[in-house]
Amino acid sequence: MAATDREDRLAALGAERVDHRFKGLPPDAEGLTIAELAAQRRNLFTGGFTTPVLALSAESLDHNLALLETYAERHGLAFAPHGKTSMAPQLFARQIERGAWGITLAVPHQVRVARAFGVERIFLANELVDAAALRWIAGELERDPAFRFICYVDSVRGVELMDEALRGGCARRVDVVVELAAGDGARTGVRTGAQCAEVADAVAATSTLRLVGVAGYEGEVPRADPERVRDYLTRLVSLVVDFDKAGRFGGLGGLGGLGVDEIVLSAGGSAWFDTVADVFAAVPELSLPVLKLLRSGAYVSHDDGHYRKLTPFNRVPSEGALQPAFRLWAQVVSRPSPEQAFVNAGKRDASYDLDLPEAQVVRDAVTGEVRAASGISVTGLSDQHGWVRTEPGVSLAVGDWVGMGLSHPCTVFDKWGLIPLVERDGSVADYIHTLF
Repeated sequence: MAATDREDRLAALGAERVDHRFKGLPPDAEGLTIAELAAQRRNLFTGGFTTPVLALSAESLDHNLALLETYAERHGLAFAPHGKTSMAPQLFARQIERGAWGITLAVPHQVRVARAFGVERIFLANELVDAAALRWIAGELERDPAFRFICYVDSVRGVELMDEALRGGCARRVDVVVELAAGDGARTGVRTGAQCAEVADAVAATSTLRLVGVAGYEGEVPRADPERVRDYLTRLVSLVVDFDKAGRFGGLGGLGGLGVDEIVLSAGGSAWFDTVADVFAAVPELSLPVLKLLRSGAYVSHDDGHYRKLTPFNRVPSEGALQPAFRLWAQVVSRPSPEQAFVNAGKRDASYDLDLPEAQVVRDAVTGEVRAASGISVTGLSDQHGWVRTEPGVSLAVGDWVGMGLSHPCTVFDKWGLIPLVERDGSVADYIHTLF
């Protein structure tokens, strides 16, 4: 897809009309296009937005995009951020503008979304055995010579199913990497080196697939700690070295004429990418250049819970720090006792799979002043209510807005179809579409 076509697809998102589909937006904006509403630069607090409303900080987003670009460059890593975190084509485009090699995804639908907005390089961190999806991928590869697609294989049976679905469907082979499991009891992936070799042999026996590397996910290491994660990543590097010595990537007469020009070595979630960088830095010279592909995704918004605790930048503060970019604003709708309040945001609006929202600030309904939410905590969520506990003497009135930090970006983005991108002064500069 040409650059102008990609820009047109993204611009078309702004041509959608504001209506009942998008929660939190000003009711009096109905009928405007999203682009027209963005041009008004309404204030999140005084511009007619209704609660609950999720805000994404423009400044923190910019900071996070720049930080991971710099980190990857400094450590000699290519970067394919996991798009399943946001499923936001506008953010995909900005990540690619900030140096991303491409976008990682998890399931065929997500690949279709990315392709609809012109993403040319996709790494599918999953084995793909759905025949209809494979035929569609084959069609995309046939239609667009610039399209690069890589996916996992983790079983001989999976290879057989892929080969069966692709036979006769495309002149181009589908690039695959063998996924090495993070250990016994981990999620997906091949468990042993011998089994990895069997899967690679099965790939070599097909006319539809091309082995280009190995990959894994260190976030699934059982009882993960620095030593266990490093051991796993070292095994991953050893696997790619062994495969290369065996000529599985085209060297030593192996796959010869299949046109492999680089070896893919991929890992990296959002909790251990510092260890990935360290271990990958020690990869020996192989028969072909190595694409060291990092796949962290949650960095784009970061969070105020799970990843705030786990981010590698806690271990390497000299490299910088990510900034939480989300804040969920809800309104106090009930104050039944001095210790209890309820806000109008619940499980339909906030992530709750890892941590509850964190009350951070209060915007006074009368004065508009913003103060720290000292002595205020969220203790539970119903479908449409947040349970708030207040310490004795804390001021919190019906009508006040409570700004909350959230944990786990992947289950924040998917609750909001359109997210205001808010500048420091409260002006809404744009709206981020998510397509789950």
